[in-house]
Formats: sequence, C-alpha cells, structure tokens
Amino acid sequence: MAAIKFGTDGWRARIAEDYTFANVEVVTQAVADYLGAQGGGSALRVLVGYDRRFGSEWFAARAAEVLSGNAIEAELLAGDVPTPLVSFEVKRRGLSGGVVITASHNPASFNGFKFKAPFGGSATPAITAEIERHLGAQPPRRSAAGVRTVDPPDDYRHYLERAVALDELRRAEGLVVADPMHGTGGRWVESLLAGGRLRVETIRAERDPLFGGVAPEPMPQHLGALSQAIRERGAVLGLATDGDADRVGAMDERGEYVNTHQILAILLLHLARRREQRGAVARTFSQSVIVRRIADSLGFRLFETPIGFKHIADLMLEPGNDLLIGGEESGGIGVRGHIPERDGILNSLLLLEAVVAAGKPPSEIVREIWREFGEFHFERRDLDVPVKAGQRLVAEMADGPPGRFAGERVTGVATLDGTKLIFEDESWLLFRQSGTEPVLRVYCEATSVEKLKKLIGEGERIALGPAYA
Repeated sequence: MAAIKFGTDGWRARIAEDYTFANVEVVTQAVADYLGAQGGGSALRVLVGYDRRFGSEWFAARAAEVLSGNAIEAELLAGDVPTPLVSFEVKRRGLSGGVVITASHNPASFNGFKFKAPFGGSATPAITAEIERHLGAQPPRRSAAGVRTVDPPDDYRHYLERAVALDELRRAEGLVVADPMHGTGGRWVESLLAGGRLRVETIRAERDPLFGGVAPEPMPQHLGALSQAIRERGAVLGLATDGDADRVGAMDERGEYVNTHQILAILLLHLARRREQRGAVARTFSQSVIVRRIADSLGFRLFETPIGFKHIADLMLEPGNDLLIGGEESGGIGVRGHIPERDGILNSLLLLEAVVAAGKPPSEIVREIWREFGEFHFERRDLDVPVKAGQRLVAEMADGPPGRFAGERVTGVATLDGTKLIFEDESWLLFRQSGTEPVLRVYCEATSVEKLKKLIGEGERIALGPAYA
C-alpha cells in the first residue's frame, strides 16, 4: 500500500502511480470501518458520486462495491455531478456519509477521494484522523450485490432556484459567459438561468479528462478561453467553476480576472447591504485585508482560520457563531442557510445577483470597494520546492524574520498557517509549504501592482534560490 494521507479535503494522488483501484479499495475500506465503529444500530447508507476525470466512474463503482461488501447500502449516482450536490443530498436525506471521486482543481493526471460527513460537509480533521487510523487495518471486502445505481435527484436544483432571485436575474439585460472548465459544472448555470432576457453561453461544457491542457482551477492563467469569450461576445460577466464545481472564479466585463478576495468582498457587502443580513464572517489566513475591514465597518464578528475550507465548515457547524459567510483564497465560499460546504454553482449565481442588483459593471463594483476600504491587489505563485526545504524556509522566516524585505519595512509576523510577513501599509507576503506535495505557495496582497510584483518576486527568488534547492 502506498502512503495515503488526507489533505485539506480528502486524498489525492497521481493516477496509475498511487491512485489505483487497489488503493481506492483500501481507502474505502477504512471509511467503511470508520462508519461501522460509530455504532448507532441503524442501517448505514452512503451516496457515491464522481467527477469527469479519467476513470472516475470506474473508481466510484469500485468504492461502491467495497461499501456494499461491508453491508453498507451504497447508492451510486448514474452520472457525474457537482460535489455540492452530493453534500446536499447527504444532509437532506440524513445519510451516513458521501463519497466523491474527484481531485477537484488538481491537474488531469490526478484523481482523488472525498468523504462527506452526515452534516453535509467535508470530513472534519477528527473524522479524517479516524479514517486514516483504519487504513490497511482490514483487507478490502467487495460485493456488487448491494450497489444501487440511481439518477441524480432534483432537490439540489430546487434549492438553488429558491436561494437566488432567479426571476430577477432572468429579466436582466446582457450576456453572461459560464466556464465550467470541462468539469461537473457543465451547463448548470446556463440551465438555471434559461427562459428570460438574460443570455447565458457556456464554453468548455463537454467532458474532457485532460481539461483542455490546463488544470481545472479558476485562476487567471487557466481562464484564457473565458477572457477571450467575454471580449469577443461583449459579455457583462464571466463565471467559472473548478473541476468538481465547489469553487468559484470570475472575470469582469473587460475579460480581466476578479480575484477570489474581491468575490468574497462583493458577496459579503451584497448580503449585508442589499439582502440586509447580519452575522459573523470567516476568512482563511490567506484571505484579504479588505474582508477584515468590511467586517469591522459592519460591526460583524470576524474569525480567521488556517487555510482549508474545513476550518470554516467547523465554524459554520457551531450555531452560536451565526456565520453569515466564510471564504478561502482559492475560491471556496460558504453561506448561511446552505450546507457547511463550498458551492461554486450557488456562488456563481449569488455573484451574478450582486452585479445585477448593483446595476454596475463588475470592474466599477471593485473600484467602489477600493475607494471605501482601500486598494489591494493579490497574487499567488505555486513553486516546485522540496517539502523539507520549503518547511525550512517557512520556519526560518518565522524564527528570524527580516527587518526589511524587498526594501519594505516588516512590522509584524503571523504564523497561523505558514509564515506571513506584514508591512507598514498592511500589505503582506505569506510562505506556506504543502505537507503532502513538493509545492511551496507564496501569497501576496499589496496596495499597488508595483509593490505586489516586487514583494512576490523577491519571495519567489528566495524560495527558488540555492539555499532552498
């Protein structure tokens, strides 16, 4: 058995290297053993879904067979679906859990395994630790006899139709381009908005296990097709979702990237000022200064968590927190009244609702936020750095931070998740090494594009220099 470790949301590995049928069986058996250990005396039921990656339907069928071999009622969805649909169904139907075969936004050579807990969200760190403890403890047991193949239900769609002012959106003028990046977002946004004056065109809607040659992550370097479509068609907004449709991305009317910090800020202000909702706000360690400033101005309590939406989900599960919205830098956003989970389809519709309600192009909405709360620009770079070398850099920056960095005075250091250098004007630079793959992520938010390029360029130069090779 290869080393199997759950990351921020499930286990992911390279197909045919570590991601094999044998290892999927091992992980599923661990889930079955975990569920069996919970007791309760009632029958165990698990819903199994999958994305559009190479072999996902076959891996999902194998996982369902292992669940069935452990006397767990396994329902295998008959087609690919957004991950939020599985989470929604698990909660709605009171199931024991859900399994989704997906590697989310990872490159095409990867696949993965997500476990959704009964509350309708990603497994908590405590649940993940229990599943990992069962890995390899029992040989996988398989049986196809108890597997039922079912069509995806319509309840998730009906929820979305109620959660967003679809009638108002359909009456709006203009064109929206949806880009699911060949993932399970498919034509969901287009179909939900059909039937009105608003025109919606979907690009990259068909299944392509190679995702057109880019990773299905809605970041600017992967959204060239969306940018081009917006400019050629004169669209008012571009909406993107990742490979399993739990993350959202956007581009404005000029075909320029609306970063995930800006999306969270737009949605927060829309919920608070136009929908007149109140509550707490959560942001992960790599999210924006602007989100904190907005929360302060509204008198909303602000939580800051380590990176990974599971930490926000934990806050959403605590009723006393009254969390209105929470978001991470990578495009995962959760809102009150839904599942404690990211949902790229819902957030695409909410973002469109915010733009239509404002009656202004997205670029002007962003400029208004800058005028009120300060101008900030953001960039993230993912660098190929050995795990131990990256960890050493993060530790050294924390233990002996520089007085100046790229000519800017360092006024503070934060170490909630990685090492963040904070500068006089609240610009910041964060070094964070992945614990499961040789990737060092360098995040930066700064008050000008010039300062952003200078800070993140120096961060990359140091990380890739001979000291950490």
